[in-house]
Amino acid sequence: MQGTSNIPLMQRVADHGDRLAIIDKDAEYTCAELLSAANSVSLCLLDKEPDLNETRVVFMVRPCFEYAAVNLGIWQAGGISVPLCIFYPLPEIEYVIKDTSAEIIILHPDFEKSLRPLLKRLNIRIVLTSEILNSRLSNTNCSLPEINLESRAMILYTSGTTSRPKGVVSTHFNITAQIKTLVDAWGWSADDRILNVLPLHHTHGIINVLMCALWTGAVCEMMPGFDGQKVWDRFLSGGITLFMAVPTIYIKLMNLWDKAGLKEKEKMSKACTLMRLMVSGSAALPEVIFNKWKSISGHFLLERYGMTETGMILSNPLDGERRPGFVGRPFPGIKVKLVDESGNEIFKEDKSGEIMVSGPLLFKEYWEKPEATEKAFVNKWFLTGDIAVVERGYFKILGRDSVDIIKTGGYKVSALEIEAVLLENTSIDECAVVGIYNQEWGERVCAAVSLCAGCSFTLEELRFWTKKRLAPYKVPSRLLVVDKLPRNIMGKVVKAEVKKMLGQEVNPEI
Repeated sequence: MQGTSNIPLMQRVADHGDRLAIIDKDAEYTCAELLSAANSVSLCLLDKEPDLNETRVVFMVRPCFEYAAVNLGIWQAGGISVPLCIFYPLPEIEYVIKDTSAEIIILHPDFEKSLRPLLKRLNIRIVLTSEILNSRLSNTNCSLPEINLESRAMILYTSGTTSRPKGVVSTHFNITAQIKTLVDAWGWSADDRILNVLPLHHTHGIINVLMCALWTGAVCEMMPGFDGQKVWDRFLSGGITLFMAVPTIYIKLMNLWDKAGLKEKEKMSKACTLMRLMVSGSAALPEVIFNKWKSISGHFLLERYGMTETGMILSNPLDGERRPGFVGRPFPGIKVKLVDESGNEIFKEDKSGEIMVSGPLLFKEYWEKPEATEKAFVNKWFLTGDIAVVERGYFKILGRDSVDIIKTGGYKVSALEIEAVLLENTSIDECAVVGIYNQEWGERVCAAVSLCAGCSFTLEELRFWTKKRLAPYKVPSRLLVVDKLPRNIMGKVVKAEVKKMLGQEVNPEI
């Protein structure tokens, strides 16, 4: 076809014409300019071929206008986009390239020198963004393939906190369904302006922020990375209507607010009240953080739940009660249920079970892992591996069965529940609770914490304090005080590393 791709998102971008689309540190860009740049990427990749036919194209580009142009250009050409984390070490980059059998890599010139020896060894075609976009065609009409919306569009890699990262394959149909669901549920409009501080190798930043903005004709302002003071400065300058972040980011913003003077605090708080919506996700939001951010900003953070494999499936409402500690109800058109260890559906509230989900948002497969894909589905229902409970219609996440559910003395204990209680202690800044093997108990509850400045804490003090708030079997048996917790790029605590820090086995005399 000529001109605009038949991909629904590209048609939406074309319809927005000269509306402002993206602002980065270099310039402002319209939807028409984005479409022109995407077409240039497509032409370069096609190289006179009619269709990439699901060729995997990995790319490493900072969060900016070029990122959006590259991603959309790959889709238009019929390729599968595989965004790389810009902080990946060489072994991780090599793993993704080999796992996807990628034939092309698109790089910002900043990354060329460090990657070229690896890429030469892997014999992969290198395309630099400067070669495509600095001389892009002024004529936006180009020959583009007709895209089957059921074809593969993107591979995102799981965080690998419990196993080797797997490539999650989504189709154009899946991605369109995810975007439309969020746009409708969260009231996106062309009048919105969102500030993105999230990495763009993860569905949170790619779909929830960037693609939703492009779909609606809203403006997406991109920061090259998170800088708390710069975020507050941008809030203070006004105009932002939407903000989405992980709990770690909100904690850092709160710490900066705490250090500000009285008048500056008033200005910072007022700036937040002028926004229409603030969202938290990608990790559990402790109730203490929810309440403190409310006192600072006036916002009841909208917490939601999703996965790389599912997109967003549960959310507190845009209008209505947003319950701290809960991730709300299923989005319209999405089916969610809890099942017990035998696979039987749980109908009773307050009884925990594994989340299963069905709907158009679900991923197609794990890349070239048919056994893992088959294992993940039961009669077209996806097994998330996350344990939850329903209370008064709202879902509450207890944690991942393999990471956050501690089996001790015949009890199943939620590490997230214990962490939420520990964070109520004014001496504790951050914490992570894990289960460590014990021959008698199966596992014992153990905690790693970082303390607030000038504070100290012993295991005896911790146990005395928590016994007043938790059942005896939930009280930590071991305490490790650390300067900071190990986290991945999305701010999630890597609990496998926490377990290593705490040791292989615990046999306390308690």
